Amino acid sequence: MEIDTSRLAALPATAAWRHLGLRAGFEIAHFSTSNRDGMTRLWGNSLIVEDGVGYAVTYSVSVDENWKTREATIETHTRVATRTTQLLRDEGGGWTVDGRARPDLAGCIDIDLEASLVTNTLPIHRLVENPGTYAVKAAYVQLDCTAGVLDQTYDIPVIGASRFSCAYTAPRFDFTADLHYDETGLILDYPGLATREPVGA
Repeated sequence: MEIDTSRLAALPATAAWRHLGLRAGFEIAHFSTSNRDGMTRLWGNSLIVEDGVGYAVTYSVSVDENWKTREATIETHTRVATRTTQLLRDEGGGWTVDGRARPDLAGCIDIDLEASLVTNTLPIHRLVENPGTYAVKAAYVQLDCTAGVLDQTYDIPVIGASRFSCAYTAPRFDFTADLHYDETGLILDYPGLATREPVGA
């Protein structure tokens, strides 16, 4: 199946991933786009075990019509604690975390959640119309709900098939891999981290 090289196919109602390698677990995400303002909402749950600790993570992320993050709420449960954080990004690009200004996040357009595969679709949707190599700064939310800057590089290809690969680097973790996507821009295979699982609508 050939798809338009400037567009991705519509997101499914639901997607799922099996986490393996770095951690073990499962994730289910849901998607909806408003016809009124073009905002897209991504929300879901990850149940994972990492370094012997079990995490139950609930997240909700909203992006505008240009796939720039506007808000996100993340809640993490472990056996001993529950942590919640909310991030907001205003039209000028300023961020707040739990109501406090975070000037260190200036320049971040995307959010990246340690517990989720969903957020690796955000730069793809923003940049797919202009293939090339992009340095991307993301507001990175860790499993303990702390937030900081994660520098990344995405090599966006010309999209001419139903599946494609994108070279990705994250220097902070000394990580480089080809991320494999489907025609909707969602991860099919993230080497060493997760693979897509079939799920009905």
